[in-house]
Amino acid sequence: MVNHIIISLSFVALSFGLLAFAFEPSPLQDFCVADSTSSARVNGLVCKHPASVLADDFFFSGLHVPGNTSNPNGSRVTPVTVAQLPGLNSLGISMVRVDYAPWGINPPHTHPRATEILTVIEGSLQVGFVTSNPDNNLITRTIKKGDVFVFPMGLVHFQCNVGTGNAVAIAALSSQNPGVITIANTVFGSNPSVNGDILAKAFQVDKSVVDQLQTKF
Repeated sequence: MVNHIIISLSFVALSFGLLAFAFEPSPLQDFCVADSTSSARVNGLVCKHPASVLADDFFFSGLHVPGNTSNPNGSRVTPVTVAQLPGLNSLGISMVRVDYAPWGINPPHTHPRATEILTVIEGSLQVGFVTSNPDNNLITRTIKKGDVFVFPMGLVHFQCNVGTGNAVAIAALSSQNPGVITIANTVFGSNPSVNGDILAKAFQVDKSVVDQLQTKF
């Protein structure tokens, strides 16, 4: 019996260990400010020497500025990731501001390295995500100022401004570099292009439809 308990506990410990390795590791020092001048290739960014770290390495200004939504989607994302805020390096967190024109959308996309939690600052949004195969269930609702919604890591999700005025949201993401894969841009705008016959068969449409979509991305 004791051996079975020990084996079970070992399995649990191993499982949690493997789960931990699937996410960004915990920092081993107070901070690791990204050194953008280093050419070294690591999983993340090289640390600045602590003696050269400044307060500005932990500071970003600009989230009060509305994004320009004059684009086909009618939205603009202002990111604050490690690329904009070097002090985020190794801390496993980042954030964005999203501005939406009336009926503007943040089109279906996914963050391969982060869960996202979003709160509405102004306006009303229809938000949602789709579960993975084979169910592909749509989880969606309308949220308004002060509401919070979570998009699980890796799942395709979207937002749409359903109000009559502009909308603003702030979101936090569980990675210093969450990445973003916009579905339409990826499928129809890759470089080089995905073979149109493959896409026509995958989407069960005529190739002429695919050709037209590829010209837009």
